[in-house]
Amino acid sequence: MPAQTRFDELQQRLACLESEHAIRACMNRYMALCDALGVGSPLDELAALFTVDALWEGRGARYRDSFGGYRGREAIRAMFARYTVEPAHFALNVHFLTSELIRVRGHVADASWVMLQASSFASGASHLNSARLTVAFALEEGEWRIAHFQTENLFSRPVDHWNSDAHLPVPTQDAQ
Repeated sequence: MPAQTRFDELQQRLACLESEHAIRACMNRYMALCDALGVGSPLDELAALFTVDALWEGRGARYRDSFGGYRGREAIRAMFARYTVEPAHFALNVHFLTSELIRVRGHVADASWVMLQASSFASGASHLNSARLTVAFALEEGEWRIAHFQTENLFSRPVDHWNSDAHLPVPTQDAQ
């Protein structure tokens, strides 16, 4: 194989890895902003993670009925604005992502994650949800942005509370 061909292949592989990193960073920032939704949330920054004509949608009966769908960056921003009320909708909100798969194809990419979300609400209720996220990304104005965000519930259940002052059961030093 000629040196130039090998060099070109290495450049393509590097570009793919850099794209995957940028996509991962975009999704990480999205989740961090969702974790902290409340009065004063930087909604312009959150909206800028999406392409101008992006689609955000809940899939499956539970999430389609609960969340619906929103087309366009401004509609998505308005949807998130509903969570920035006083008192804050979320007293605690934490998203965990796993089972990541990112496939870059030039200026577009498909990705998926399994998400676990632990939430407590201003009402005092708490919920544990898991969802499959299927996300299409596009390179827009030199930035990887979310072009199509789909979330589909895997399970959802209320919980009594997250934290307890109860003794943490750990082995003692005498057990060695």
